[in-house]
This record gives sequence, C-alpha cells and structure tokens, in this order.
Amino acid sequence: MTTEKTLSPPKANTSPYDVADHLRTPEDMAAYLDAWLESADDDISGIARAFGDLARAKGMSQVARDTGLSRESLYRALSENGNPSFGTVLKVARALGVRLRAEAT
Repeated sequence: MTTEKTLSPPKANTSPYDVADHLRTPEDMAAYLDAWLESADDDISGIARAFGDLARAKGMSQVARDTGLSRESLYRALSENGNPSFGTVLKVARALGVRLRAEAT
C-alpha cells in the first residue's frame, strides 16, 4: 500500500475588488454612471449603488461637504438597499461633477 501525499495549491493573496478604486476622472465617472443608466434603467437600487461607488471614488467626506448632507446619510441612501430622494441624487450628481441628461428613445 502506497501513501501518496496530496499537495494543495498555494493560497492566492487577493483583495476584494472595488470599482471605486478605478474611477479616477470625471470622464470615468460619467461613463460608469451612463452605463448603469443605459443597461439597468429600472434597477433603482443598482443606480443608487452606482452613485455610492462614485461618491466613494471622489471621497464620501468631500461629497458630504459639497451636498450639505451627512456622510452617514449618504452611505445609507447610496447603498444597495438605499432609496435616495431625487433631490439627494441631484445634489450628489452636482457634487460629483456629472449631469443627468434626457434623450429621446
């Protein structure tokens, strides 16, 4: 009877992916938001989360200062389960330097 030793693969050293780490310019942010609005226009929580990603990319404290809202309320409103008011969305968009536009379909 032979005893074989099974080697397990080496553990990969990974970290969680965060899209906010890759949204560096206003153009990147606008393209990301546009993609969300284009592909998931009825996914309210996804769009709120996209605004949260953008706010984290810019810096939630800065966005809070620019909107006059607290960081905590922004984190809550712009989370996966958030449901921000339209006024909050407009304030955050302005603070991020992005504009929502209408287009005929």
